[in-house]
Amino acid sequence: MFAVAPGAVAAPPGSPGMVRFVKGADSKFDAYTLRPSEARQAWMNSHYWRMRCYSPYFDSRLSWFPKAWVYKDLYAIYVGSDVAGRHPEWILKDASGNRLYIRYDCANGSCPQYAADVGDPGFRAAWLADARHLVQRGYRGLFVDDVNMFLSRVSDGRGQPVAPADPRTGHAMTEADWRRYIAEFTEAIRAAFPGTEIIHNPIWYAGHDDPFVQRELSSADLINLERGVNDKGLRGGDGPYGLRTFLAHIDWLHEHGIGVLFDGQANTDEEREYGLAAYFVVSSGRDALGNDAGGTPDDWWRGYDASLGEPRGSRYASSGVIRRDFRDGIVLLNEPESPRRTISLDGAYRDLGGKPRATVTLEAARGAVLMRGD
Repeated sequence: MFAVAPGAVAAPPGSPGMVRFVKGADSKFDAYTLRPSEARQAWMNSHYWRMRCYSPYFDSRLSWFPKAWVYKDLYAIYVGSDVAGRHPEWILKDASGNRLYIRYDCANGSCPQYAADVGDPGFRAAWLADARHLVQRGYRGLFVDDVNMFLSRVSDGRGQPVAPADPRTGHAMTEADWRRYIAEFTEAIRAAFPGTEIIHNPIWYAGHDDPFVQRELSSADLINLERGVNDKGLRGGDGPYGLRTFLAHIDWLHEHGIGVLFDGQANTDEEREYGLAAYFVVSSGRDALGNDAGGTPDDWWRGYDASLGEPRGSRYASSGVIRRDFRDGIVLLNEPESPRRTISLDGAYRDLGGKPRATVTLEAARGAVLMRGD
């Protein structure tokens, strides 16, 4: 039995042995959504569990793909926007009154997005009103980006972290207050949209021990894991950035009724299989997987169609790798920074290409998804 976070709208669980694929429908994907044929519409509906979309472009396409999430940044005020001109008081500033930014894509002394004061009641009210207009157009969920529980994500125009002045205390904002403001805001979003799927994109290594982080995580139905296990920053073992720490964080989320989205950035079949194996190693039936390359109608990777049946238990250590058994297959995962492993299989298996396999050799940060049968 899943314990669902208060107010959450957990979608009915699927099979842990199947992929629920999420497609990021940014401008590069417009070629597929601009004027799709009925056959192409049907293909996307059958292959994509959800799509992450952008308003107003996708509003008129909800008639044939109603399972879309609409993108909205948690605290971005875009440079040059009408909001920035009308409400400069919502923008965080340093001790000298200089405007601060979200630390992203900064160059030449500026960044594209000012950092809003998420503790400001007026900003929160305007954000919620705008989100309500978006959801009322027919979106299934809200994909909330930049749910950053680290104050260091606020910077000057050179991308250097700066602690903003806290308008409520008159002093430099503390990490604890920043996290409290984020938690309060995400809880307000959850309360305002009880019938809407809510997805947060946080920084995973903020962990789950801090009480404010726990409140933020519990305000979402799914947590987006940007780059998934294809993140080059993941290490082996159980250190702060270790794969085992990453998987244990997912375990905590599952225990609290929260799913995860492995938002991979794999460019090769080997990288995709590693991401797929990691997904299956922890899949609870409430999780999802996405990837840009290999995820379009023209380059669909057949590994995403794998069907392993119900799991026979949780993951465990075997032959130096992480393994999980399913009714119709097994998955193997070799950690980053681990030596090459050659595993002798304990039965008749085929790889994703249909080739019979008696052994599998895995380099570090590689995985295998194997189907039972001759």
